[in-house]
Amino acid sequence: MPDLDDTRVSPGARAWRAWGAWRHARPFWAGLFVLLGGTEILFTVWAPLGVVLHVGMQGFIGYLIPVVIVLCGLLLWFNPAQRLFYSLICVVGALASWITSNMGGFIVGLLLTLIGGALAFAWTPGTTEESASPL
Repeated sequence: MPDLDDTRVSPGARAWRAWGAWRHARPFWAGLFVLLGGTEILFTVWAPLGVVLHVGMQGFIGYLIPVVIVLCGLLLWFNPAQRLFYSLICVVGALASWITSNMGGFIVGLLLTLIGGALAFAWTPGTTEESASPL
């Protein structure tokens, strides 16, 4: 027999519940912080400032590291089983961006990425009361 509460719920409420279930099943905030930090670092590399001279291989790595950080942020959302590896790559990439990408995005991107990497490393998949019940 279907539950009457589920049949009377609007499609918007069902979508909101599905979004909440998806968000709680992965390190959402960690991925968000890593994405914000990586995009901030990438935008400071693109900035027309003469702070860091981009010459040769260092210029290429200045673009590569923020792209890898953004990719790790997306992978934290869509493949949370490998969160430890992605969080370590994020932290190492953030520390490397200090040298290669305008002081890590003028320190803001570096800190956002480090916080996101630490959150991802500390996150563990929890059990909710619904999934813990045998019924």
